[in-house]
Parts: sequence; structure tokens; C-alpha cells
Amino acid sequence: MPFRAIHIERRDGVAIVSLNRPDKANALDDTLWQELRAAMEACDESPDVRVVVLAGEGRHFCAGIDLGMLMGVQAAIQDDCEARKREKLRRLIIELQATASSLERCGKPVIAAIHGACVGGGLDIALAADFRFAAQDAVFSVRELDLAMVADIGTLQRLPRIVGEGVARELVLTARDVGAIEAQEIGLVNRVYPDVSALRVAALSCAQQIAARSPLAVRGCKQVLNFSRDHSVADGLEYVATWNAAMLLSEDLPQAAMAMASGTPPRFRD
Repeated sequence: MPFRAIHIERRDGVAIVSLNRPDKANALDDTLWQELRAAMEACDESPDVRVVVLAGEGRHFCAGIDLGMLMGVQAAIQDDCEARKREKLRRLIIELQATASSLERCGKPVIAAIHGACVGGGLDIALAADFRFAAQDAVFSVRELDLAMVADIGTLQRLPRIVGEGVARELVLTARDVGAIEAQEIGLVNRVYPDVSALRVAALSCAQQIAARSPLAVRGCKQVLNFSRDHSVADGLEYVATWNAAMLLSEDLPQAAMAMASGTPPRFRD
């Protein structure tokens, strides 16, 4: 599908999905919300896409929800019946949640490459990626309290799992800015790079490294990791046993073994 607020570039099994409202600091308006979800679903459904890198055009990754969209919520949910009005608001929130969760639901690994502002709704999205790299100028913040709101798109659910309960509560309740170095120290990002150029090179290189592996096994790893995060160890072990009973004996297994024995790069089909 044609996109207005998203740009997609493909390189050797990697889809670089860029938020493309640079004049608005990639603030999330209705179009960008819908197109990001569509882009992630398209990447999930495309056999030739093995890994996704999510980035932002311009000076910032994402400055959060567009205030114009936020101010238009009242008109969007207007109804003479108060209960139906509230029902529409709940449906709207769930739709926005689904966009952030589309990164998590995508069967392909998603690497968020973050520079500049990553705040509010932008952080909601970044937290749904499999992991995050950052440029040194990156700034992270849970900003919803500054707008007298409870964050409702995923940060309150995902942030504690990534940085720990105490740190997450501090960041949520103070709404303070976190620089890239601190973000790495608390585990919010995996690595920090000196500038956007180095960040993009590193994210693409990491994505290509993953893309060279068996796509079937990579998808399985993400599926099992997501399941195991949300279940007990015993449930996770049961799940991976069932998964491998179905998927282990693929054509990729002997291909990988032969490549390892010969010292040559394996070639796996999509």
C-alpha cells in the first residue's frame, strides 16, 4: 500500500521502516498511527523481510502523540449517550494499543534505532520492539503525567519488564528526561552510538547479522521468548518442546550443520 507518513526501504532481507513526519518531529497523528500498524503487518506478511529496523526521519525518533489528534478526541467520540461515548473512547485506546503491539506481534525481530526525542507515544512504540539502540543525543521520557494522563498505550506494562519495577515507577511518576547513557545503564537501550549515522550503520549491521540466520528459527525464537516472558518457566519449557517438535526437523538444520562444518555461510530460503 502507498504510505504518506511512513517510508520503507528494503536491503537484503531487512526492512527499514521510518516514521516520516520530520517537520512535526514524527509526532503520531491518526495517519501515522494507522500506517505504522499497516507497515508492521506488511513486513510480517512479506516472506522476503526477515528483520525490521524502526527509525525516525529528521531530528527526532518520535515526539509522542500529535496534540492536534489528542485535542480531536472529544469530537471523534461524541455521542448523546454517555455510555456509548465512553465505549468509543475505549475502542480508540485499544486501536492505538494495537499499533504499538504490532511490533511485538510481528513475527520478525524489530530493532528500534532511536535518536533525538523518544517520548510519550514514541516510547510506547520503542518499548514494543525486540530491543533498542540509541544515538548519544537520544532522550527518553514518559510524558503522560505532564498532560494529566495515565499512559495507556503500553509503557506501564512493558517498561517495568525492561528496566525493573522501581526504576520504571520513578520514570513514570517523575516524567523526567533520561539521556542515552543512563538509558543504557538501566537497560532501556542495549547500545549507544556517537551519532545518527553510526546508529543507523550499527542497527542495519545487527539486522543483517540476524537476517543471515534461519528465518524459521529466528521467528521461532521471537515467538518462544514472547510466550516465556508472559508465562511460568514450566509453561515456557512445555511450549518450546511443542514448538520444536513441530519445527526442529526443517531443511535449515542440515544446511546449518553443513555450513558450520565447511566454514561457509549458510543460505536459507525465506
